[in-house]
Amino acid sequence: MKIAMGNDHVAVEMKKEIKVYLEEKGHEIIDVGTNSTERFNYPVSGFQVAKMVQKNEVDCGILICGTGVGISLSANKVHGIRAVVCSEPYTAKLSKEHNNTNILAFGARVIGIETAKMIVDEWLNAKFEGGRHQTRIDMIHEIEMTQELKEN
Repeated sequence: MKIAMGNDHVAVEMKKEIKVYLEEKGHEIIDVGTNSTERFNYPVSGFQVAKMVQKNEVDCGILICGTGVGISLSANKVHGIRAVVCSEPYTAKLSKEHNNTNILAFGARVIGIETAKMIVDEWLNAKFEGGRHQTRIDMIHEIEMTQELKEN
């Protein structure tokens, strides 16, 4: 699987560990985050990962900042992106099964590395169930389209 990863300065170490963890499992990682602890604005990498997912250049994305919130908000501004912030594995699994999330986010200041690995594993291994859940995804898409029309 080809995965885009983005992060801010707070999440450099966690990103590096998750990247190695996923590469050891055979995933290809496209790293668009920072590798410096100098201040880095998370919307930059959040947007880059989201655009890569939107254009199908990668299969999915993983974002990490202090809490996962800000970077996921940035990604969710991109049409077609359903980024979820998770602090435990169950929500990660259900977000894929029910919401067909295409970007996972979490916080380096909120969870430890082993929890992050469990979250990533549950999310990557989960499959979208479709059915009644697709109806809801379609409704979310309609909301996106309505907002785009108002902007133009």
